[in-house]
Amino acid sequence: MQIKVITVGRLKEKYWREAVDEYLKRLTSFAKVEIIEVAEERISDNPSQAEIEQVKAKEGERILKHLSPSFYVIPLVIEGKTLSSEGLADLLGRLALEGKSQVAFIIGGSHGLSSEVIKRGDFPLSFSPMTFPHQLMRILLLEQVYRGFSIIKGLPYHK
Repeated sequence: MQIKVITVGRLKEKYWREAVDEYLKRLTSFAKVEIIEVAEERISDNPSQAEIEQVKAKEGERILKHLSPSFYVIPLVIEGKTLSSEGLADLLGRLALEGKSQVAFIIGGSHGLSSEVIKRGDFPLSFSPMTFPHQLMRILLLEQVYRGFSIIKGLPYHK
């Protein structure tokens, strides 16, 4: 399976990068995983709703450039469907059985994703009704994808 994680912004702190690298290393036996970082738009300290929408639209354009029609797209949005770890494993397994071997997870910036990116999504996914920093969300996502593959393969990682 080929997995793209398209995310707004870069990981600046070493500890975030080390955590991501650990899960990328673990995932190599299950899938080819690529992280694509698109530039985060600058925004004023007290933005209007119009300014926020403009920022999301610009970031969304950058995200959409990395999605070919063959990708099954899973945007991470608070309003999406929640899954257990087993549910995510089932989704990944079902996609593989259906021949959908290219999957893209999308993580927005601090103001979320544009409506265009969400519309392009095939399965909007929510990890929680809580808001998480997008840097941490990248690590949570990679850990859950790793856990999902561990469940599929019957490995002892998931208990």
